[in-house]
Amino acid sequence: MSGVWVFKNGVVRLVENPGAGSLQGASRGKVLVHLPTNEVVTSYQVLEQMLTSIGWERYYDDPQLFQFHKRSTVHLISLPKDFKKLKSMHMYDIVVKNRNVFEVRDS
Repeated sequence: MSGVWVFKNGVVRLVENPGAGSLQGASRGKVLVHLPTNEVVTSYQVLEQMLTSIGWERYYDDPQLFQFHKRSTVHLISLPKDFKKLKSMHMYDIVVKNRNVFEVRDS
C-alpha cells in the first residue's frame, strides 16, 4: 500500500491517492484479481462463486452488508451492499484472508 498518512481530529488514516485530482492520479484505480484464473472481479456474483469455491459461505446477518464467513476460522469478510462502493480497503481485506488466491492491482 502506498499513500500519505493524514492526522485529523485525533484520527490517523491512509489517503491512498493524494493526487487524485491530477490527470495521472485520476485514471489510477485498484482492481481485485483472482490469481488462479487471472480474472478481474467485476461483480459480487463473480466474487461469491470464487469465494464459495474455496470454502467461504454467504453470511446473511446484516442486510446492509454483503458478508462471507469461513467455518474453519474466525474471519468475516464484510463488503458494502453496492459493488460500486467497493474500495481498496475491502479488496485488501479479501487478499489478507486469502493470500494465495487474490491480489489487488492497479487498473
